[in-house]
This record gives sequence, C-alpha cells and structure tokens, in this order.
Amino acid sequence: MKESTSDRKYRPHPRRGGGKPFNRPDKSTGQPASRAIWRDRDSHGDGPVILYGWHTVTMAIANPSRRFRKLMLTENAARRLAEESIEPRVTPEIVRPQEIDRLLSPDAVHQGLLAEADPLPSPAIETLAQEGMVLVLDQITDPHNVGAILRSAAAFAVKAIVTTARHSPEATGVLAKAASGALELVPMVTVQNLARALTALNERGFQTVGLDSQGSEDLGAVALREPLALVLGAEGKGLRQLTRETCSVVARLDMPGEIKSLNVSNAAVLALYVGASRLGLMKR
Repeated sequence: MKESTSDRKYRPHPRRGGGKPFNRPDKSTGQPASRAIWRDRDSHGDGPVILYGWHTVTMAIANPSRRFRKLMLTENAARRLAEESIEPRVTPEIVRPQEIDRLLSPDAVHQGLLAEADPLPSPAIETLAQEGMVLVLDQITDPHNVGAILRSAAAFAVKAIVTTARHSPEATGVLAKAASGALELVPMVTVQNLARALTALNERGFQTVGLDSQGSEDLGAVALREPLALVLGAEGKGLRQLTRETCSVVARLDMPGEIKSLNVSNAAVLALYVGASRLGLMKR
C-alpha cells in the first residue's frame, strides 16, 4: 500500500510519548544515532530490529513474543490503527513522514509506521517439530530474496527456516518489509555451521533434499516424505559442496521453457508447492 497523500502533507505535531528522540546525533559518526544503527548494521547480534510498513508493523504488534523498544507513527497511521482497533503495545511517538524518511533508504515505503524492536528468539534445531516442511538456506544473502522466501514459507505453513549466522541478511529492515509480516509467523533458526545443522536434521528423521540444477532427478519424481527439509543455495553459486554431500537427496527443478533456472525466491515457491502437494499438506 502506498503512503497516502495526506501523510506526505502532514503538518508539525507536538512530540508525544516521551523518551529520547530517535534522531539524536551519534558522537562517533555525526549522524543521527538511529540512522547509524538502522541503516549501517551488517552483523547479527542483539541489536534492534527495524520494522516498517503497515503489514510488517501490525503483524509485529499482534505477535506477543515481539518486544517493542520504540514506535514512530504519522498522524494518519495512528488514526488508521485506531480505526482498525489495533492497540500499540508501546506509547507511540507521533512524527512527520519526513522524520521516518530520514531513517530509511530513499526507496523504502514505510506507510507512516516504523518500529524498533528486540529480535525474536532463534529456536534450536532439536526443538523443531518432526512434521511438515522446513526450509534451509545456504548463504542466500539478498534480503529481498530471503524476505520473499519467508512470505512464501508462511503461505505454505513452513515450520521454520534454517539459516547461517554469517553470510545471511539480518531479520530487519528490507528483509522484514519484503516478508510482509511473515517474520512473526515463521521461526528463523540461526546456526553456526550449516553442514552440522543438516546432519542434525538427518539424525532427527528429516529427509533433506537439496535443490540444484545438477541434481540427479527432478524434484517431482523424488519419493518425498515428512518431515521434509528443502535446501536452497544462493543464486549463481548454488549449494556448496559440503551442503550437497550432507543432503540425503539432491534434486533439480525441470523447466519446459528455454530458460532453465529461476530466481531463488521463485524456485522456493515451486519447490514448496511440489513438496506440499506430494506430502498431502494442501488438504490439511
């Protein structure tokens, strides 16, 4: 949903909610402190998660496990929350749209909402239910792709997404926006070593199926079973060698047209559809 015209013409409103301003200058950079944190962080840790956009923020508000630190709203966004009976769990700060603009990249569509929250906890591999499907991402670094994969995972009731602590984007900002609220629905399991994580899944009875253009057979021909872990590699590089060797099966997605490869987020949708259909999950 695009930002409303009235949000863009918003007039100054007294600051509400108390607390420190979001844009107090950072002494080390000279930039607003929030910008230094929200736009430049590139490592995983316990720092704040930035959520913006209507679906992203309202889904977070609806998630009792999500702990908010701050919430910025334009007057129009605050009015819409009230009209839809959505009660923020933290006192919001009412700001001009331009104040949110300054904290995000120029192409970010925030729709008048921006939140700073704690990261959601990362479950352990051992706690995953031995049913349905999980997705495993092998060094997929583009946040737009990972966000789109998350959204598809939520649509197919995926139990969790397993990804590495390094060489993967943080669950914040662009990724969260692309996921459109799916961060609140699909647990993200962060591991240090993907091969060990796949071994643990194998030992817990998961069928680990790697997707690769050089796979031995088409995914549609593989005898799939629950619990199923579909393993996706980065575009260009594909699955790493050790990842391939640890999967119980390596399959391909055969395409009838001239182009034989798909964007990884599109490949994820197709693989999830094949998996859900073969496992009978579409009827549940």
